[in-house]
Amino acid sequence: MKILEVSSEVAPFARTGGLGDVLGALPRALAKLGHEVTVCMPRYAHLPLPEQVLGRPDWSLPIPVGGKTTDVTLAVHKERRSKVTYWFIENEHYFHRDHLYRDPDTGDDFVDNDERFIVFCRSVLEAARRFDWKPDLIHCHDWQAGLVPVLLKSAYVSDAMFADVKSVLTIHNLGYQGVFDAKTFPKIGVPDDLFYAVTGPLEFFGKVNYLKGAIVMADKVTTVSRQYAEEIQSSEEIGAGLQDVLRQRSDDLSGIVNGVDYTVWSPSRDKKAPYRFNLANLSGKRMVKVELLNKAGLPVRDRAPLIGIISRLADQKGFDLIAEAADDLFKLDIQMILLGTGDATYHKLFQDLQKRYPDQLKAYLTFDDDLAHWIEAGADMFLMPSRYEPCGLNQMYSLKYGTVPIVRRVGGLADTVVDYDASNQSGTGFVFDEYTAEAMMAAVGRAIDLYERKRPWMKLMKNGMRRDFSWDASARQYAALFEGLVS
Repeated sequence: MKILEVSSEVAPFARTGGLGDVLGALPRALAKLGHEVTVCMPRYAHLPLPEQVLGRPDWSLPIPVGGKTTDVTLAVHKERRSKVTYWFIENEHYFHRDHLYRDPDTGDDFVDNDERFIVFCRSVLEAARRFDWKPDLIHCHDWQAGLVPVLLKSAYVSDAMFADVKSVLTIHNLGYQGVFDAKTFPKIGVPDDLFYAVTGPLEFFGKVNYLKGAIVMADKVTTVSRQYAEEIQSSEEIGAGLQDVLRQRSDDLSGIVNGVDYTVWSPSRDKKAPYRFNLANLSGKRMVKVELLNKAGLPVRDRAPLIGIISRLADQKGFDLIAEAADDLFKLDIQMILLGTGDATYHKLFQDLQKRYPDQLKAYLTFDDDLAHWIEAGADMFLMPSRYEPCGLNQMYSLKYGTVPIVRRVGGLADTVVDYDASNQSGTGFVFDEYTAEAMMAAVGRAIDLYERKRPWMKLMKNGMRRDFSWDASARQYAALFEGLVS
């Protein structure tokens, strides 16, 4: 199959979180299965391009947006090892920015995000047409690529180039939908009934919703875990206003758990952590923990478990529970290292807690990929008390590093972490159900109790390290879905 992957972020070129990680690994896994894969993304100002193997066609593409036209150019790179091709959409006005979605000066979304991703989605189709490269299937990720299925079945429906081309939308987080004022609609350049009809695919409470349009008009819809696929149809909170639309597509909606790139996230191969270790020899894990504590300026206390957190600091991630339980949490014999950025409320919370508990907490309020590897490798436990979690990757990274996850039974966390059963020492972590500080603290307490018993704790660590969430299985599920749709 010829597969075109469309995303606003792709590791290692640009990423803000899990979406970028997925697009860094999935195309390569599909190519490994024998498919011809091209990935299309915007080129941002900071995007490092592999200049030595870079090509630039000597043409530009005129892209209509809101009654005007803007020209885009392309940079093309073919990765020698994976044979994946990358198309980078270049436009100085819309994409030459250091930040992907938000203005760092105001903290708000860029005011022209609606136009930016109209230009991006049209550019994807125009590039395929200009290259005369007809994909069998276009795989679109999140709202930023959501107009591609809409355009395929409206503005490009009579274009022979795209006849029989199928589209699949993958929802990585339904909380982000691309909702804009109604005045955005005419800029898109599609028939009026897509907004003004009673059941217009793009209409959402009087506004334009890019993700809703993609859900309605894509041939298939997937999301990043089986549990989350059920939750977004049944829960008003998690469905974020689109639960009814998703239920209408239930026959075409499925969940495929994200995979992990173990060439990057594996304790025996990690190039960023200071020491390596494996199932047969875990001594390196303690060495990383000591280095990490020294780096953080925390005392080395072997009897105290080190809890790691790497996260966007937001209510969705359960930080309201941590805020409520903070004093009780730090009364326990624990240490904690946090890495993340997000809501100012939680920045202040952890700055204050760090002052109050200087021997127990170090908060790094930044993004640091190298430090993330140190924390995964050196921590004893990893805390993810999410309100909702489409998939989550850090709990799967943690399992491979023997860093026992403490999670809420929701979304991808429910699909990937098995609660510890003391009767037969089975399971891979500690799972709680109710979204309360008390339930979270009970799970933390169970973890601390077991940590004090060396043999069963070691057994639990190794249970997790044996789990395999590599991209091979997930890529095969995507390929089977694609092949069934194309055939």
